[in-house]
Amino acid sequence: MTLSQPSYEALTEHTAITLAKKLELFDSNADLVCHEIGDGNLNMVFRITEPAAQRGIIIKQALPYVRVIGEGWPLTLNRAVIESEALRHFAKHVPQLVPEIYYTDAAYAITVMEDLSHLTIVRTGLASGSTYPLLSTHIGEFLAKTLFATSDFAMGPQEKRELALQFHNPELCKITENFVFTYPLFDHETNDVEDILRPTAEALWNDQVLLLEAAKLKQTFMTHAEALLHGDLHTGSIFASDEETKVIDPEFAFYGPIGFDVGLFIANTLLSALAREESDRAALLFHITQVWDVFTITFSNLWRQNNVDDFAQVEGYLEYQLQHIWEDAVGFAGSEIIRRIFGLAHARDIEAITEDAHRLAVKRNAAALGRDFIVNRSLYESPSQIVQALQQVVTGASIVHI
Repeated sequence: MTLSQPSYEALTEHTAITLAKKLELFDSNADLVCHEIGDGNLNMVFRITEPAAQRGIIIKQALPYVRVIGEGWPLTLNRAVIESEALRHFAKHVPQLVPEIYYTDAAYAITVMEDLSHLTIVRTGLASGSTYPLLSTHIGEFLAKTLFATSDFAMGPQEKRELALQFHNPELCKITENFVFTYPLFDHETNDVEDILRPTAEALWNDQVLLLEAAKLKQTFMTHAEALLHGDLHTGSIFASDEETKVIDPEFAFYGPIGFDVGLFIANTLLSALAREESDRAALLFHITQVWDVFTITFSNLWRQNNVDDFAQVEGYLEYQLQHIWEDAVGFAGSEIIRRIFGLAHARDIEAITEDAHRLAVKRNAAALGRDFIVNRSLYESPSQIVQALQQVVTGASIVHI
């Protein structure tokens, strides 16, 4: 169904209800309740419920600017189309791991989708002590199936190039290039650095070895169009319960290096682990190893069953690709960690640590890990070495690669 709309206009709770009724997603006489629940940086999010029927929907609308800053930072509305099309594409391969899309409108930058309020945002749940036992199994499957399916190995280069054009997303990519890969590595005005941590940040800003490797990673991000990425797969972009997982918010979706999505999930899970006491980290450290194990097994099975590349059966080629993806993932995890400590958007569970000495120690440990992941990414051969590195820095030891 397409509604006639002359120009963009931001929804209100009242007009969101009007839209839901026009779309006939509820009975015409249904008594509906609407709340604006968005807490992100970019968008409006409305939850509309029919309490009598105990059912609801979500209406998400992109604003023509960065919400957290205001109209002084304009931003493309096309990201709403990117998001809805990415979710539809992911649903072809992992329908159980993404919300169902009911309706989209490009002119109003609106996406209407399944209500996931029975689940919890993973970042919020982890901060309150939840562990989500199936999280890494589900995310490993999501990553392997969506990334393989949109790569040269599954589609062939011509079909892949055509799909990549559909997900041309320069404005959102520019945000990542600046706020993940560039600004946190320099003394930039957008950074948010606690005064007592400034010497730690300045040491990184003047570390020429780190800066060189960070530049290489940024170049990889900008030039390696390997598969359709989610593009922002942190723990705030995932809903979950103990049994169910749903990936949301792929408005940063674009064609990029496969290791990027893997690295972002690992980095944000690791930061949540660092925010916990040592005795409470095991479940999150398990997720770091499990997500890669599941990814490797699933990706390898897809490679053997559905690969259209002429070189697919060449001995060692699969292993080379997995090693390349893993090395990228480690480096990208390092970039994400550093930006979550010194950049504009911080790790909320670390910021929630009220005891100053503890919070600062966690941030210093995270910065040390982030630097090592970037500089020494080729020395990390398995997730167990990431866990080992974390255990070394929290005990005050230097990171030793065995």
